[in-house]
Amino acid sequence: MDAANLRAVQMYELVEVGESGIVGEVIRTRADLATIQTYEDTVGLKPGDPVIRTHAPLCLTLGPGLIGSIYDGIQRPLRDIMQSSGIYIGRGQKVPSLSRDKEWPVRVRVQEAEEVQPGHVVAVIQETPLLEHRIMVPPHFPAGTVVDVKKDGAYRIGDPIMTLRPRDGTEEREIHLHHSWPVRQARPVISREDFSKPLLTGLRVIDTLFPVAMGGCAMIPGGFGTGKTMTQHSLAKWSDADVIVYVGCGERGNEMTQVLTDFPELQDPRTGRPLMERTVLVANTSNMPVAAREVSIYTGITLAEYFRDMGYDVAVMADSTSRWAEALRELSGHLGEMPAEEGFPPYLPARLAAFYERAGAVQCLSGRKGSVTIVGAVSPPGGDFAEPVTQHTRRFVRCFWALNQDLANARHYPAIHWLESYSEYVQDVTDWWSEVDRDWDLHRAEAIELLQREDRLQQIVKLVGPDVLPDSQRLVLLVGEMFRNGFLQQNAFSELDMYCAPEKQVVLLRIILDFYHLARASIDAGTPLAHIRSLQCVDEILRAASTIQAENMPGFVAIREHIFEALGPLTKELA
Repeated sequence: MDAANLRAVQMYELVEVGESGIVGEVIRTRADLATIQTYEDTVGLKPGDPVIRTHAPLCLTLGPGLIGSIYDGIQRPLRDIMQSSGIYIGRGQKVPSLSRDKEWPVRVRVQEAEEVQPGHVVAVIQETPLLEHRIMVPPHFPAGTVVDVKKDGAYRIGDPIMTLRPRDGTEEREIHLHHSWPVRQARPVISREDFSKPLLTGLRVIDTLFPVAMGGCAMIPGGFGTGKTMTQHSLAKWSDADVIVYVGCGERGNEMTQVLTDFPELQDPRTGRPLMERTVLVANTSNMPVAAREVSIYTGITLAEYFRDMGYDVAVMADSTSRWAEALRELSGHLGEMPAEEGFPPYLPARLAAFYERAGAVQCLSGRKGSVTIVGAVSPPGGDFAEPVTQHTRRFVRCFWALNQDLANARHYPAIHWLESYSEYVQDVTDWWSEVDRDWDLHRAEAIELLQREDRLQQIVKLVGPDVLPDSQRLVLLVGEMFRNGFLQQNAFSELDMYCAPEKQVVLLRIILDFYHLARASIDAGTPLAHIRSLQCVDEILRAASTIQAENMPGFVAIREHIFEALGPLTKELA
């Protein structure tokens, strides 16, 4: 809609339209005429309705109470709205993002006359048993001296806990338990750090073959039904990030309903506490207004940066960036802009880059180190990875987990294809993995090479059958099958296999490679493959992941001993 007589209005400034105060933002300006896109339904608006400026862009309220909350794309608390007015958001309804009445037990960490900088931690609150909320000097505040400090006690988020006297002589400022920050502006940091530690997910195909570094970017492209959402659910539950921000952007209502009902019931596997004690949910379904869908991922990344500045490792699950790109396309169409590929606006690559570059491992203003890892799902129509959103996203991420329809149809979970996927973080995390297994990089490279050889041999088998291959090549097919079924595939319904610790991953990998080396030597010495295939240790290897706990190292040692007992003497006898 267009509004007249808005002089000096700024792009992305929030306005309130109509008698009910429908919230919207300015998306184009021409002299005193502004084009407004609302975050809500515009039914009932009429010419001549008032437009009230706020003189500020969309900003989030950041403070205690975020953890465990469920918001829409503009940080309206959905639980509070449901309790106050039912299951529907009323037109122009305004509910505080954080409770103004709840009192928090505050422990002050600074003294009067102490010098502080932006980002300095001045107080802490044990928000949940899993998370200490650190109250910081807001990034836009100047450096100065602390005066009028309150004592430890219970305070509401609107209560001032101290006053800051700036060094530059400007007006004194009160520091509260919360502050505001514009969603489209990245929060400042001191410096970016090198990647050194992987984000552990418990999924062997990711952690071992295609790891993502803590603070890196990864994408999960896949067609309908390949398991993008379920993979992100698994990452949210099992990854070793301190805080999880899950953004459902433009997804179907039934999928978001499953997230909103399942997550509050899940337990954190590392602590046994409810998973929501370290999770924030942002829910925007496909039937919500286009502007709310477009801004939702900025809301999610801003929340993540806030916890990162406290010194935490944060993982953002964006599901899906394709729906966000489609919202951009709708907005561009409303503005009459010249379309580019498949109707997307020509600035799509720039917007994708601006989003993913907000990830990273950084040194925060407080001096602490934190990180934001982004895992973005992409939903290419028909599973076509050549479409614009997938292609442009690949330019800005270094980890590509390609979901495969055939694997999904075969119930191979996760359906990440080992030949189409890649990770450029391998060298960054090799030192970390070397502390678990000093030869991890060599074993990983050998496993990928065997899977590539197995794929080439499968193409020959489809043409002429397996009988024409020598036993040495048929052994590669057998080992490839063992990798696929005993290592890459995981049973999401098995308590022993739904999550795989790093120590268990490396020992499973070594067991399969030990089997391959001994079996190859046996075949070279004249042992028929049929005899090797019939050995009991083959079944033990395939079942090891789902039958042996990570802590039960003697169980894995026993399997290795069975391999050497079965193949070692035979190799020596025939040599």
